[in-house]
Amino acid sequence: MELDKKMLEEGEVFSPRFNKDGLILAISQEEKTGEVLMAAYMNQEALQETVKTGRAVFYSRSRGKLWRKGEQSGHFQKVRKIFTDCDQDCLLLKVEIDQGQCHVGYKSCFYREVLDDKSLKISDEKVYDPKEAYSKTNGESGKQS
Repeated sequence: MELDKKMLEEGEVFSPRFNKDGLILAISQEEKTGEVLMAAYMNQEALQETVKTGRAVFYSRSRGKLWRKGEQSGHFQKVRKIFTDCDQDCLLLKVEIDQGQCHVGYKSCFYREVLDDKSLKISDEKVYDPKEAYSKTNGESGKQS
């Protein structure tokens, strides 16, 4: 049974609206600073595991499976609060982190600014070496993903 518009937008029932592919956009924001760290998708299983464990879990569209943030790099996201937008089709995770969250070494995945001429300007500095982070947690394979 689908909630009516008023209940969906102003009610107290959490009813996430997954898209036709069974996914919902989730934005991670550092709770302490308010900095947006990344955006990814969750399916119902990822959302349930996130709520149960208190660690961010996403759905990797490219790999077609759950992506437990930090399982390879060691850079976890401890979920402190989960918010939903007015139509319940987007989530905001307020998270605690200990290091960079972007797989290329930056704190945030949003480290480049789009300039007027449509070029990109790197507006941040790397906070860790991704080669080191991904090789130490993958054992002998050293495979990054």
